[in-house]
Amino acid sequence: MAFGFALGIILALSRVYGSKPISWVASGYIEIIRGTPLLVQLFIFYYGLSSIGFHIDPVLAALLGLSLNSAAYQAEYVRGSIQSIPSGQMIAARSMGMNRMQSISSIILPQALRVSIPAWSNELIYLLKYSSLAYIIRVVELTAAGKFIAAETFRHIEVFLMIALIYVALTIIFTEILDRFEERISIPGLGMRKKSAQRTIS
Repeated sequence: MAFGFALGIILALSRVYGSKPISWVASGYIEIIRGTPLLVQLFIFYYGLSSIGFHIDPVLAALLGLSLNSAAYQAEYVRGSIQSIPSGQMIAARSMGMNRMQSISSIILPQALRVSIPAWSNELIYLLKYSSLAYIIRVVELTAAGKFIAAETFRHIEVFLMIALIYVALTIIFTEILDRFEERISIPGLGMRKKSAQRTIS
């Protein structure tokens, strides 16, 4: 999630503010990643690279696949948030003597990142659940460990029900943390959720 966040910001800024060649490269990366299944990307990183002599540890291949996949989606979240900021703010910042980079880093991006938080909460949940795909490339994560336990004990229903409950519990915990974080740094009237607005009214 952290690597995808950092790369996603770079891709978003490149797509919105970069020159045409840079914007095309960023757009191409985003479209290719979003247009192909995550499972195929994991296969390419693990089996594909191994077939041409680049042997990668399964955990590293999973981290690369999940991170680069998340970056493409996070880039679109940030891009949409940047474009939701009124263009007059950039004009006002430039009129105050800020250069383009200062205007983006000090005025536009901080607001855009706040607006992006609801989308990030969804992305974190997706990553949490998609991590189970790492089992396909021999990473012993939660689902794989459950399968091994079920194979030894023959208690498939109990084991996989427990795994499902763990995923649900983690999802609830992460969602609650991000909801509180969003409320703490929110700017009144900018990108507020209906739930936050209703809480303020009540």
